[in-house]
Amino acid sequence: MNPEPSGWFNRTVVGAGVTSFLADVGYEMATAILPQFLLTLGLPPDAAARAVGLIDGLSDLLSSAFKLGVGWYSDTIGHRKTFVVTGYALTGTAFALCAFAVGWPLVMVAKSLAWIGKGIRGPLRNAILADAVDPQHRGKAFGFHRAGDTLGAILGPLLGAALIAGMPAHWFASADEPYRLVFLVTLIPGIGAAVVFATLIREQRFNPKPGLRLGASIRSLPTGFRRYLVGVGLFGLGDFSHTLLILAATILLTPEHGEQAAAVWAMALYSWKNAVGAAAAFPAGWLGDKLGHRPVLAGGYAVGVLTALGFAALFATGTTGLGWLAVLFALAGAYLAVEEAIEPAMAADLVPDPATRGTAFGVLAGVNGVGDFVASVGVGALFAVGPQIGFAAASVLMAAGATWVALTRPR
Repeated sequence: MNPEPSGWFNRTVVGAGVTSFLADVGYEMATAILPQFLLTLGLPPDAAARAVGLIDGLSDLLSSAFKLGVGWYSDTIGHRKTFVVTGYALTGTAFALCAFAVGWPLVMVAKSLAWIGKGIRGPLRNAILADAVDPQHRGKAFGFHRAGDTLGAILGPLLGAALIAGMPAHWFASADEPYRLVFLVTLIPGIGAAVVFATLIREQRFNPKPGLRLGASIRSLPTGFRRYLVGVGLFGLGDFSHTLLILAATILLTPEHGEQAAAVWAMALYSWKNAVGAAAAFPAGWLGDKLGHRPVLAGGYAVGVLTALGFAALFATGTTGLGWLAVLFALAGAYLAVEEAIEPAMAADLVPDPATRGTAFGVLAGVNGVGDFVASVGVGALFAVGPQIGFAAASVLMAAGATWVALTRPR
């Protein structure tokens, strides 16, 4: 049963927003505590940065591979919802493995499994959402989804910080045990997300293409969409994991505040970043619908350049003030909100055939994933030379992507 949606603010849009809220409460809680957890396991800061870069980069790469394959496969069978529910369930349970980690390799396994779940669900959820609204309202629908996503990302780190700061030290035998407990708590919202998507979402079925091969499906995508991917890819090569921002804030704040207080402040800043992103998500989508998705996306990419340059400046000058960090985390939240609201909306504009949108969103995710892998591993590795070098290099690549998107007009 596939009733027509009653306006853009329909059951599917609301269900997707609630699902993403719960999912983000879980995995953003885990993401926020991850850098300090690695430090409690005995890793020095530069080794922790390399581990974070490798963990996040590999996770993004695996996620993107699954996004591409599952997106294409869904086009061949004509439905997507079952895969999305499975992906949310995997993401919601995987981080619990970190509770049993004695080193960073099991953390990498846990996050890789969680991000494979994201890979399974991401492009298919976007395709379901794109099909549920009329083209002139896609920016608003993706913006609302992004707002729900980011509201969960505000609450998750705050809950993690509150649990770490509020649990008495005498409850635990070692410094890492509170973090292990928080990893187990992430199961509650994570499983809830899968249940909500299964019960609220109504998928718009479409004609399957059972004989469609992956290569042929990719080649059939419009030329304008391929040109668009160049800019996305260039920006992605500098768009490092924001877990590195948490680690950067922890390193900058530790001399003045001490390790535990610095970790709590870093988690609070990460939550602040997500709050700004939540506030910016719907306006970004609305602005994209009004002014055009391309110029708004290029502007968001430019804010990403300023963010990376700002962190490079903090490390280069030895500035450790919370005020400057709050500004830069806010910029990070703003550009990510634009990126995640407008990138899929613009992709849907450029790929008008619903039967190939699963593949298109999978390819978009694959390009982003390769970029994330290179950016996260590269910036994390450059922490050993100097964090300012890594952030400066990221800003150059981001600027190239912003320029391409601003100057190229895909039809």
